[in-house]
Amino acid sequence: MRAVIVEDEMHSRETLKNLIGEFCPEVSVVGMAGSVDEAIQVIQATNPTILFLDIELQTGTGFDVLSRLPDMALDVIFTTAYEHYAIRAIKFSSLDYLLKPIDVEELQLAISKARTRQNANNQKQQLDTLLANITGQHMKKICLATADRLEFVKVDEITLCEANGSYTTIYLKDSRKIMVSRNLKEYENLLIDEHFMRVHNSYLVNLREVKQYVKSEGGYLLMNDNKQVSISPKKRDEFLARISL
Repeated sequence: MRAVIVEDEMHSRETLKNLIGEFCPEVSVVGMAGSVDEAIQVIQATNPTILFLDIELQTGTGFDVLSRLPDMALDVIFTTAYEHYAIRAIKFSSLDYLLKPIDVEELQLAISKARTRQNANNQKQQLDTLLANITGQHMKKICLATADRLEFVKVDEITLCEANGSYTTIYLKDSRKIMVSRNLKEYENLLIDEHFMRVHNSYLVNLREVKQYVKSEGGYLLMNDNKQVSISPKKRDEFLARISL
């Protein structure tokens, strides 16, 4: 794999290059850059398969680099010194990020995942999803990783998410169901600010898709698609408060 490192601190660039050289023999660093303009030039000249991209650069952001390379398909692994606000958008796109100082095992894992993901169409859609989400207050699209593919769906097309062991079943407005290899807690953390609520150990619902709250039979929610969803007694007051906003 051919890698380019974009990082505005020389020490950080060299440290990452040395870590890759020592612990990731399948990766060859073919270029490094310290600014947005320099990054564009190096990426276009070297045509890498993987890009290590610092989120905050002195001359802009890593997203400025990506927006100026709209037709480029490559795996991106973001690097950052702190829990940047954009981490949530990165997670929605199923892209990887590394916190500095970079842990060797996390670096190797990110590279291993990138190596198995070599699909130009998926890479392009992941970056498009990221750039669409990074510009607004709310996330517009999400990348769902199934056992054999990536699915890109609009967040408001999701009606509910149901726990299935260590997996989650995502229900969509068009009646499709997608089983993804993440547990429900991960999707609760991702979608909590997108009008979703965990109403039961097994269910995370899109509050905009709730048609009725039925008090009988222990209480349950009736969704717009007429699916009945159990609601935990300890969640009722919170649900009623949120649904009335």
